[in-house]
Amino acid sequence: MKQEDGSNDQTGSESNPCPICLGPMAEESYLDTCLHKFCYNCIVSWDKALYEKRSNSDSSLSESTSCPLCRKESFSVITGTYRTYFQRRHRFTFSTYAYRLRCYNREPGILNDIIDVVRFWESGEYLKSNSRWLDCWLKRELLTLMYMNSVGISLSGKLVDHFVRYIHFVIYSFFRWKIIFGPKKLSAHEAIQVQQEFKIAVSDAAKRYLGERTDRFVDELELFLASGFDIEAYDQVYMQRLGLGGASDGSTRPIRFL
Repeated sequence: MKQEDGSNDQTGSESNPCPICLGPMAEESYLDTCLHKFCYNCIVSWDKALYEKRSNSDSSLSESTSCPLCRKESFSVITGTYRTYFQRRHRFTFSTYAYRLRCYNREPGILNDIIDVVRFWESGEYLKSNSRWLDCWLKRELLTLMYMNSVGISLSGKLVDHFVRYIHFVIYSFFRWKIIFGPKKLSAHEAIQVQQEFKIAVSDAAKRYLGERTDRFVDELELFLASGFDIEAYDQVYMQRLGLGGASDGSTRPIRFL
């Protein structure tokens, strides 16, 4: 019976080959959105090739991968399934999640000698910096943090979009109120007070989504806004400091938009 069962398993594998290599499934895996099945190594190789193609043609890279069969976007590969147990393996590249995970796993302050957060709060010019890229930045950070074990929230496109709109509204409303009714230039004491009010407002809005990672998220948000960099320049500086590449002494310096 055991030999017969093994023969049936092999026949079933051969009758449902991997759509990429057309051979028997090896470490059967499927994408989390469309549930199409592939060999694990095949779908990883596909994702790598797709990433390289996008990196050569697009100014910004998608955090997702496209199914070879139906072209639906997915954010992870499910593999190692056994009854009710499985492993979820996410797509990590230094252009998207991997480098941001390193940032969140460090103590804040790595860029304090480059980005003057105090000056940002004292200037009172909150919406004249890089807020035009805020939506894209917020979406990437949420996707990164939701992949961490400490944030037990299921990921969906609607949830991501809702978070981005909600947090952006909180930030924009706070800054508009301070610009209209607050002084144009703040003293050191006033700047600290506004900074704390900002952190409280954003933390209250974000903690339902991010849990214990909320404080680090607010730190990173403040750093991004204070930098005056667009996302590409901000990442370049951050990755260089983390030793992941980025700008060298002979390369073009990041552009500040303040």
